[in-house]
Amino acid sequence: MIEQFKRLNPVNLLFLIAIAVFIRIGIFLQTPEISSFDILEPYANYVVSIDSQNLFSPAANAFFALVVTLIQAIIFSRVVNNYNLLGKPSFLPGLMYITASSLLTPFLVLSPALLCNFLMIWLIHRFLSVYRKNEARSVMFDCGMIIGVGSLIYFPFATMLVVLWIALAIFRPFNWREWVAGIVGFMTIFFFLGVFYYLNDSFQELNTSKMPLAHAFPKNLNINLYDYIVVAPLLLIMVLSVVSLQQKLYRSNMHIRKSYLLLFFLLVFAFLSFYLKPDYHLYHFLLAVPPVAVFMSHYFMNASKKWFYESLYLLLISFIIYFQFH
Repeated sequence: MIEQFKRLNPVNLLFLIAIAVFIRIGIFLQTPEISSFDILEPYANYVVSIDSQNLFSPAANAFFALVVTLIQAIIFSRVVNNYNLLGKPSFLPGLMYITASSLLTPFLVLSPALLCNFLMIWLIHRFLSVYRKNEARSVMFDCGMIIGVGSLIYFPFATMLVVLWIALAIFRPFNWREWVAGIVGFMTIFFFLGVFYYLNDSFQELNTSKMPLAHAFPKNLNINLYDYIVVAPLLLIMVLSVVSLQQKLYRSNMHIRKSYLLLFFLLVFAFLSFYLKPDYHLYHFLLAVPPVAVFMSHYFMNASKKWFYESLYLLLISFIIYFQFH
């Protein structure tokens, strides 16, 4: 299976769809009760009044989550191939994206974090594009605006501002205008939000009770280790990916090395940012799927023992499907 996706063959798109459906078979056969969510954060919900809590049935919710994930996987695969992060073009990034975004049951339904992954993939593309630009102020301004929009959908996305500055530190010589451009772009979104409230005489709608930082750390952080045994094969793949990177990356050009360093920081902040939300949800970790998918793809692209990496991937899929029924 992995060997098939190492080639950039249009037929692989059909295989990708088939695997995406198969790997989510549990949620289609046993549709769980879907937790409702708001498309926008409470402090921005007044701008677009959509009753997303009753917009889809559970089955439709799972179906549209599949469609969204497939679209993201195709776009993500194109971004990774465009920047040659794996050494040659392939469908592996899309396959790994589909796999990682199916890992836990909360990943399989529509959520703010899933919607934000469109912006996350866009950010990765913009971050990687600044390396050879003469000036990056416009790119950083755009990235700031993307992060601002993401923060309206899901507040922890705001931590990507830190990654924006890390990207500048990795890819660019210091230029204070470029560092300021990102925060200006971010603030522009909230400026327009404030203008909207002002023009509609609705500042009373924007109160501190709607701001996530008005609360403490997540309150409902309950962990049952049995529920997360499915992560074990993924952790093994990530460890093998790190080993593979150590062996192969020094032979890559400087842009590729810096790109993987940036993806590492993106992964770290995607994990840590769940503290910004008072109510903890597992779907938050969907934000980590793009960088995780790149690291997984790197391992499978460079692994030499076919019987081992094919068996490891089948084991991961088996774990995912098994835990959808338990």
